Amino acid sequence: MVLYRPVGLEELVLIYKTGLRTFPPRLPEQPIFYPVLNQDYATQIAHNWNTKSGSLAGYVTEFDLDDAYAKSLPVRQVGANQHRELWIPAEKLEEFNGYIHDQVRIVAAYFAPTFSGLIPGAFALRGKNARTQLEALGGIYKYSLMDFHGEITANNEAVFAHYPYWEKILGSEGAVQGIDTKTLLPAIQQVWSSAFPEVPLGVQPSRTKRPSRSGAT
Repeated sequence: MVLYRPVGLEELVLIYKTGLRTFPPRLPEQPIFYPVLNQDYATQIAHNWNTKSGSLAGYVTEFDLDDAYAKSLPVRQVGANQHRELWIPAEKLEEFNGYIHDQVRIVAAYFAPTFSGLIPGAFALRGKNARTQLEALGGIYKYSLMDFHGEITANNEAVFAHYPYWEKILGSEGAVQGIDTKTLLPAIQQVWSSAFPEVPLGVQPSRTKRPSRSGAT
């Protein structure tokens, strides 16, 4: 079964720290973990809710769950027909994580205009927001490929979380402070692929989804 989980920036970073393999434990005030059964519903939450609170970012994650295990989990409809979720008690989340196949993937991302993202505390990106980090990386790329590589690897959490945002602003604006998307983003990807070959960077294509018992595709 292919499932979706809309997450904010903080939860995304916690997922990243596991190698994109598991979802983090729930907080005491969060008794239920609820992945959703279709991407449209996950997109509604990520775009309409997550971008208006907290970190002002909404990421749609997609992952594959063992079919036999998925059939044992209750489906809840919480609104219209498409608003369906699996409900997993918080104490069962570790067990649930054990049935995830492969990695959790980012398949869409949305950001408020005032999104600032993770603010690094070290090196050239220290104290900079998501947009000015990209500007800084563009400047570093022009004068030192060694420093460019070091900056990306040292601040890899911020780079991972912000790359979908950079794709959006460079795609919509064409350039930021003279930075050409045709050169900088591929350069970041090249460094990333060398340093973190097991972790895909940026928004990934959604996999072909198999029919499930719920009718979700």
